[in-house]
Amino acid sequence: MAPTQSALSRRAPKPGFVMPTVLPEATPRPPYPFSAIVGQDAMRRALLVAAVDPAVGGVLVFGDRGTGKSTAVRALAALLPPMRAVAGCAYSCDPVDAAALCPACAARRGQGLAVKTVPVPVVDLPLGATEDRVVGALDIGRALGAGEKAFEPGLLARANRGFLYIDEVNLLEDHLVDLLLDVAASGVNTVEREGLSLRHPARFVLVGSGNPEEGELRPQLLDRFGLAVTVTTPTDLATRVAIVRRRDAYERDPAAFAAEWAAEEARLGGQILAARARLAEVEVPDAILEAAARLCLALGTDGLRGELTLMRTARALASLDGAATVTLDHLREVAPGSLSHRLRRNPLDEAGSEARIARALAEVLG
Repeated sequence: MAPTQSALSRRAPKPGFVMPTVLPEATPRPPYPFSAIVGQDAMRRALLVAAVDPAVGGVLVFGDRGTGKSTAVRALAALLPPMRAVAGCAYSCDPVDAAALCPACAARRGQGLAVKTVPVPVVDLPLGATEDRVVGALDIGRALGAGEKAFEPGLLARANRGFLYIDEVNLLEDHLVDLLLDVAASGVNTVEREGLSLRHPARFVLVGSGNPEEGELRPQLLDRFGLAVTVTTPTDLATRVAIVRRRDAYERDPAAFAAEWAAEEARLGGQILAARARLAEVEVPDAILEAAARLCLALGTDGLRGELTLMRTARALASLDGAATVTLDHLREVAPGSLSHRLRRNPLDEAGSEARIARALAEVLG
């Protein structure tokens, strides 16, 4: 039946009415390729080591503004292959790691867990974030609408099995620092508020960056970072020109620039996967452990975290290099990043931490 005149009049736009233009969804810009970063070898090496073995304990990057700190962190996450996670889980639980499942996934494990592939998460923790946003809180919408007490996951839930990135970490509020210390030590986020009581996995690689001129980091949090590196503005003319040229090419055509580096990115991603697979087989001889202990004794580091970090970092680096055994060369390479932030200040020694480590390496290892 033909439409009536009244129906046609209802469909016709009113005089002066302009139909809105529906724009196509913009294609997300690919991140800057990790392999295209020029210089900053210590930072790149530290991030790759943390990607191979998260047990190293995270990376702290201090240095000048505009030296690629944030770019490197986001580029690394894009470099890593997608991970398998339980479908529908707010914490992206690992379906093959029964010990790290959240309570809901653990309860359904006997019935079989549906699995999906998701990107490795990189979660930014803003300086002004509230504690509720970080740890999670009561879902107000469901509480008011359905009268149910439901948990709304926070940033720690989103970061599980990925990276938690804090820019200007030295300016982070004290109560958030205390919270992060507890979660980083246990790998579990415990929420007790508004009648809620629950625990969920929160295992992540903590990456912090900052400018030391804007304030120092609390010693308790500083000690939680496995590696600490300092980046500086390049002073070499050729390096500066190469950085500007590549960044300009990326800004003009991100997709083409990413395609140009796709093969190198795939090679580096495969290297990380291979290093993870053989990590457990890399041997750490007793002589290397003794050398690490002698080095920490010579530098006067507190506790045994220095030796543990040296061992784990050297093993991850050896695996990344394709070596079957950790050598003194690996130990020498990782010592500055593993120990520079663990040294006590000596008012009688004006040398910087890296100079003191270099001196101790020469004395202890020759």
